[in-house]
Amino acid sequence: MSPDALVGNITNLLEVWVAGWAGCRGYQPSVEGRFPAVLRADTTGEWEYFAHDPSDAEFAALAAKAAEAPTRVLTVLTNDVLRYTQLAEKHALNVTSASQAMMIVDMETQDTEDPWLSDDDLQLVTSELDGVHHAVVRSGDTVAASGRVFVVDGTAVFDKIVTEPTFQRRGLGSFIMKALAAQAIGPDVENGLLLASLDGQKLYSHLGWSTVCRVLMLSLSDEGTDLSVG
Repeated sequence: MSPDALVGNITNLLEVWVAGWAGCRGYQPSVEGRFPAVLRADTTGEWEYFAHDPSDAEFAALAAKAAEAPTRVLTVLTNDVLRYTQLAEKHALNVTSASQAMMIVDMETQDTEDPWLSDDDLQLVTSELDGVHHAVVRSGDTVAASGRVFVVDGTAVFDKIVTEPTFQRRGLGSFIMKALAAQAIGPDVENGLLLASLDGQKLYSHLGWSTVCRVLMLSLSDEGTDLSVG
């Protein structure tokens, strides 16, 4: 199915993304009512709840669950940021991140050939474990850039595309995306999906990705939490 058709069902895209993100990180997805939930066992040890445009009553129920612990997070995908910012304030939750976005691409438009590094000082190392494909660019013993991808229902979910500060502006973000695509993308993979920070959005837009909607992260805590891939 084309990305344009999928964008009409953001709730389904969210479920696919959560499954892929959880797969990348070794989390076990669950549900809270009709919404996805994940126990972030390797970080906060607490639950994160996800929803696309929940009703006021649904938001209230999810906010109550999120408010049971300071490190719980409610993540809302929406194009009505003002509404959910106001609802968060009403339920005493802080907006810890409002700059991220869900993005999608038709993988047929992406370069899935094995890329090559023009810098002889850099080396690409790829691997696969439990369905998670990893790509790491190293400079000697130093990691310069890295990322991973997990395929769910014909969609490649990219996660943690990171270029270390001293190696930025050398095209390594694009290189990692191509290396992951070359590993994981087969004839059954039609689309790519990810959450991106502001800097990531510039990169992925340049690579042909389109924005689906905004992402709000809400918590009792006022400390930011990053779900994005870069």
